[in-house]
Amino acid sequence: MHGRTWKAWLVPGGLLLALAAALVNSSLFAQVAPSLSFYYVAVFAAGLLLAWRFNSSRLLFSLLALLLAHRAVAFFSNGPIQTGNVLTGPGRTAVALAALLIPLNFIVFAQMRERGLTIAGIAPRFGLLFLESVVFAVLCRPENSFEYGSVNPHPTGGFPIPLWILLSFVAAIAVFVRRFFQTRKPIEPGFAWSVAAVFLWLQFAPVGKASDAYVVTAALILAASLIETSYVLAYHDELTGIRGRRAFNESLLSLDQQYAIAIVDIDHFKKFNDTYGHDVGDQVLCMVAKRLSDVGGDGQAFRCGGEEFAIVFRNASAQEAFEHLDKLRQLIEKSTFQVRGADRRAEKTAEKSAEKSGNRRAGTSQSDRRKSAKRKTAAAATSSKQRDLFPQPASQSPDHLSDHLSVTVSIGVAEPSTRNRQPEQVIQSADQALYRAKNNGRNRVELASTAPLRVAQGKRAKASRL
Repeated sequence: MHGRTWKAWLVPGGLLLALAAALVNSSLFAQVAPSLSFYYVAVFAAGLLLAWRFNSSRLLFSLLALLLAHRAVAFFSNGPIQTGNVLTGPGRTAVALAALLIPLNFIVFAQMRERGLTIAGIAPRFGLLFLESVVFAVLCRPENSFEYGSVNPHPTGGFPIPLWILLSFVAAIAVFVRRFFQTRKPIEPGFAWSVAAVFLWLQFAPVGKASDAYVVTAALILAASLIETSYVLAYHDELTGIRGRRAFNESLLSLDQQYAIAIVDIDHFKKFNDTYGHDVGDQVLCMVAKRLSDVGGDGQAFRCGGEEFAIVFRNASAQEAFEHLDKLRQLIEKSTFQVRGADRRAEKTAEKSAEKSGNRRAGTSQSDRRKSAKRKTAAAATSSKQRDLFPQPASQSPDHLSDHLSVTVSIGVAEPSTRNRQPEQVIQSADQALYRAKNNGRNRVELASTAPLRVAQGKRAKASRL
């Protein structure tokens, strides 16, 4: 749990729910209550339009489920509750069913594959809501409604929702917490906070103006979380989780005169992909990105594309950034990357090539021995080639050389100068320093060989005085 994780959980869902709860329990609520009807319609209309615009069937049907449940509870409760009275008959049944179905619907819509607003994506969700509406209407008929305990509503110490139904809220929040740590998308905390808003609605204010406030807050949280998720996808790299190329381009617009830009490239990454496969290559990218995001000197890391990253140091010179970058390079070099089954893959590849050549000859015992020798030789050669390309740490035992690899990076860093004043020119200088680092043996940091801008400014001031 770091700062970005806490921010994803607290903003916007936690903040919106806290403001709504504070408003409902304050003296200002009576003054804003008359405008709640317009606010209610506006939020649900905007949420449905956003779901349509972003082609999100999950958000669309979650809002519909929330809206239908709220209207059903209001209908079967026959008006607002007076303090001290108890919901009876259909009203209490409607509250229990809404408390059970809304979290379960959110879970189901989250687990179903997102297929957009197509017939295949809409039909199952629409069928589920239609079936639940029929069951809801039948169970809330006066002759079918059930009573559950003698309870009184809040604030007289009430507990209108049975304990066993509260398990649906706990299950829903647990599902969204797990999904967030799998996907890192803000939409999951949004659903968790929306479930919490639904709980406050059904627990403390099943009907009335306060219920409208809680329900519209739940809808607003879902809509805001969709916008936040779209922002994250647009400005963050989906694979590594760090900022992407668009965020890097925008950060260049706000740079002052003093800054440094570093370009980072993973050494032998293409050969790494060819040797171990793209899945392992993606894991290497994620590992390197995580190390880059922890760089010192208030540096901000970005993934520019492929195996290339950029780090921006604000209010720092290239020499100051050099110290942090060299520590970062050493940290990445010491970080081992575990590859499972490397020997088996190498032996399997050699086995296939040996079998192809062996099929042309007779299957005698002598040829079998040749094939076995070829397999061992090819596997040893492949393993040796892998060790040459991707050196292992010295502390690693020889028995595990093929399982643990050390990834290295080359870095070029530059700052504004007399000839390169614009950020684009500074990036080109950093690129040239990066190529020099690669030509000098890789796994090193190189400074761009240009005159600093502050020296040029001093010369201009001296010329002006003359």
